[in-house]
Amino acid sequence: MPRPALSVVIPCYNEAPCLDLLHSRVSAAARAAVGEDYEILFINDGSKDDSWPVMQRLAAADPRLVVINLSRNHGHQLALTAGLDLCSGAQILIIDADLQDPPELLGEMRAAMIESQADVIYAVRRSREGETLFKKATAAAFYRLLDRVTDTAIPLDTGDFRLMSRRALDAFLAMPEQARFIRGMVAWVGFRQVPFPYDRAERHAGETNYPLAKMIRLALDAVTGFSTAPLRFASHLGLALTAASLLLFLYIAVGFFSGSAVAGWTSTMLVVVLLGAFQMFVLGMIGEYLGRLYVESKRRPLYLVADVVGPVKGHATLGYRAEPTPAVRPEPVDGLLSAHATMPVESSASTTLE
Repeated sequence: MPRPALSVVIPCYNEAPCLDLLHSRVSAAARAAVGEDYEILFINDGSKDDSWPVMQRLAAADPRLVVINLSRNHGHQLALTAGLDLCSGAQILIIDADLQDPPELLGEMRAAMIESQADVIYAVRRSREGETLFKKATAAAFYRLLDRVTDTAIPLDTGDFRLMSRRALDAFLAMPEQARFIRGMVAWVGFRQVPFPYDRAERHAGETNYPLAKMIRLALDAVTGFSTAPLRFASHLGLALTAASLLLFLYIAVGFFSGSAVAGWTSTMLVVVLLGAFQMFVLGMIGEYLGRLYVESKRRPLYLVADVVGPVKGHATLGYRAEPTPAVRPEPVDGLLSAHATMPVESSASTTLE
């Protein structure tokens, strides 16, 4: 099967209000860039609204649209991984469904890729409209902290909005880890990567997929996935506390032999609480790494596909496609009908992944 010139991969979660506009704008941008030689993949990440019916309607009217329904909510990074695993284009555009990242920049990004002979064109946010001061401040602090503690140089102020070559994507798909921080993984792959500055628009509809709790989890995945600095910090902290304990022991010994020891529990309890807090922090950080090792040791598929509408041209190497549920066909037994036998029924809305 011939490979399309372009794949556009879009993870979606509760994006029903903007799917029609999203499909229209992305299709127009792809058509302007490569003519009719493209595919668009919508990945429904367990949406609770009408996203899946809307996707099915759009796919029925557009042969270049493939819509993939995951079995449950896997999270943005794994949903994006599913789309990247199942796409087949020579170039791959990653974009979110909220229309904060303009798909109309595709032509300029492709031109930049050709001019610089790059494998990755990653979009760098010059401005972020419609976001709170807290969100901007924490995002800026996170990227700069990540840059200091990780061994891999991860570009500042970037999201997942980027254009990739097929060889860069194939290298990315060779990494099967569960805790995924995709923008960091793409940076780790290497090859030639070039920034593309742009102004991020205000969210068109819906709510953010990254509330504070998910942002913290993503930050932990980023730090623990690309750096052992927290473990080194724990060891350095242990050495510092050991030195402080020796000094405290000398202070207590001098006070005891000089008869100037102060009775009371305040200083003692302060030291106990301080040491206990540091120990719990260190144990918690070690637990984060051990927890990730435990999850990785299970070797579970990264995503589970329940339904597909449209021609999937990629190969599912990191996930699993569930078979369609069989329908019940009654069989005659002694003149009666029995509904215990089953017969698989082909689904017109599903295609088999290779």
